[in-house]
This record gives sequence, structure tokens and C-alpha cells, in this order.
Amino acid sequence: MTDSPLLNEIKALIKSSGPMPVWRYMELCLMHPRHGYYIARDPLGREGDFTTAPEVSQMFGELLGLWTASVWKQMGSPQLLRLIELGPGRGTMMADALRALRVLPPLYQALQVHMVEVNPVLRERQKTTLSGVRNITWHATIDDVPEGPSIILANEYFDVLPIHQMVKRENGWHERVVDIDANDKLQFGAAADPTPRFDVLLPPLVRAAPVGAVFEWRPDSEIMKLASRVRDQDGAALIIDYGHLRSDAGDTFQAIARHTFADPLKAPGQADITAHVDFQALSRAAEDVGARVHGPMTQGEFLKRLGVDTRAAALMQKATPEVSADIAAALKRLTDTGRGGMGSMFKVLAISEPRLTSLAALSDHVGEGDDAS
Repeated sequence: MTDSPLLNEIKALIKSSGPMPVWRYMELCLMHPRHGYYIARDPLGREGDFTTAPEVSQMFGELLGLWTASVWKQMGSPQLLRLIELGPGRGTMMADALRALRVLPPLYQALQVHMVEVNPVLRERQKTTLSGVRNITWHATIDDVPEGPSIILANEYFDVLPIHQMVKRENGWHERVVDIDANDKLQFGAAADPTPRFDVLLPPLVRAAPVGAVFEWRPDSEIMKLASRVRDQDGAALIIDYGHLRSDAGDTFQAIARHTFADPLKAPGQADITAHVDFQALSRAAEDVGARVHGPMTQGEFLKRLGVDTRAAALMQKATPEVSADIAAALKRLTDTGRGGMGSMFKVLAISEPRLTSLAALSDHVGEGDDAS
């Protein structure tokens, strides 16, 4: 975490052009062409910096495969289906999903798999993991994926898209920036002037935040791109990420290195930098372009509705006591709401072509507090 070639570059930019908005700092840390965190490393697993749900258990990807099959049927079982994954990690989730889909030959024959990945190291991992898969293509952006009926899977994709941070002052909301302090270290600051009329479009909860509060927002371009695609070409997108159900003030900008929290300003390019996803904002943007929204709900509830308990029990029946204990621990981690569990921290949202009025596990859900089964 000490050697950060990007640090000097960022300092030089600040010295020549002035304080840098948080979104630009985050973009450089993650996607700088030479020193960006996501450009040339495998950040996953025990040897990396964090672990995602597909790496916890095969059950996660398998259930997303079954969800895909259900949606394909609701789409009228098209003879061509583009199964697109955004930010596919090591390819683990897609491999597990495809294994589940093999039990449905008509769907498996209809599939064309598209992996959207910019990291060459991870691309190679994915190619190894998915070496037996026919009809699979890699792309740098979803814009390069051909048109056609699609199901899009995005697990822990939105949390790394750069955020704007705004700080509330007596005279309005100011863009939060990264600057250099008297000791030549990076520090947070705020733009001298407030952003004109920024509060006009804010949700009431955020508008009422006290002076000193931080509000985070992402441009709607990415979610609107997915929503427009499924609206016009048929299909659905499933978004799973950690975040909040309602737009609210709060600073969630964080760095993770070696599975522990780190100072996001300390070693740019050397740690994963993320911020929580605002699911209310995603829903609003998708509806604005005419897509149908399903959810959001917690990951724990979503997986339970898809039958994760039954799947775990089936796997444990055939397993040794040691492996059974591992399966039980993985189930707990994926669905538990307590400390270390992903069940309530992660949320699930689907967006679809408007005529798809119901989607498996999501459609009778009416928001936070709903316990319909």
C-alpha cells in the first residue's frame, strides 16, 4: 500500500489545475490507463482485497442461472438470448449460472454469452474458467454488445462507478474535492462556490440534511443505458450491490485493501475504492426512460425466494461433514443480516421491458418492510 506511482501524478494534476472533484479522483484511482486499480490486477479472493458473493458459494450463480431461465420463459422463450455480465470478476458466477442452465437445452442452445470486462488479467481468468463455453464474446463496454433480447447481470458493478460528493454549507451544496494540505498530503475539501440550484431536484430527506452533511450521487447514464436497452430490445437487467433503498445523506466513500478498510486518500490506485449504491436513484432513472422496475429488496430475501435453503440442503445431503459445514457457513454469509453477512447490506433490483409485469422472486415485493412470501 506504500508504493503508489499514481499519487505523484494526482498531486501534479492538483497543483496545475486546482482541487480535483471526488468523482475524478475515484475515476483515476480505478481506471487510470497505467496505474488504475481495475486495469491490471486480480483483486478477488483470499490473496486479493475483497470477496464477492459468487466466490463465497456456487449457489449464488446457480440461482441467478435459474432466475435467468424463468425470465427467458416470461419473455416468450426467444430463440436468441444474449446473456450479458457486467464486470464478471473471475467468471465464477457465469460458470455456475451456465451449469444450472444446461438442464434446459432449448435455452442453452439459444444463449450467446457476452462478458463486459476492461481488465486484461481478469479477462484471462474468465477465459480459463469458461473455456468450454461456446458462443462467448468479450467486450470493453456494453455498447459493443450486438442488439437483441438480453438478460443483463450486474453483481457489484455499480458501486465502483465514480460518485459526486456534495457537502452542505450555510449557503448551499458545494462539490467535495481532493486537495493537498500543508504537509503535501492529500485531503478532502470543498469547492469555494456552491453548485447553483443543486437542491431543487433533491429528495426531501436529503434537502432537510443538516449543515456539514455529505450527499453522494452518480450520473444516471449507466442505468439509463441498461434501461433503454431492455425497453427497446426486450429483456431484463438484474442489479445486485451494497447500498441503500432510499436516497439519503451520508459519506460512504471507502477503500478496501487486503479485506480491511483503508484510507481512500492514502495510496491511490493500490486499493479498491467504492461507494454505496442509491437504489432509489437507480429505480427513478430506469422509470424515467420507460422501463419497468421490480424491487428493490434485500439479497437475503431474494435468494431465499429463489430457494437457496433448498439448494443448500440438497448439496449438504451429498457432502462430507466438513463440506456441509462450509455450505452452511456460505449460506449464512449470503443471507444473514448480522455482522459479516451480505443478506441485508446487499440489495437486488431488476429492470425490464414494460410488458414483463412479473419477474421471479421480485414481483410481489412492495418495498422495505414487506414480508410477503
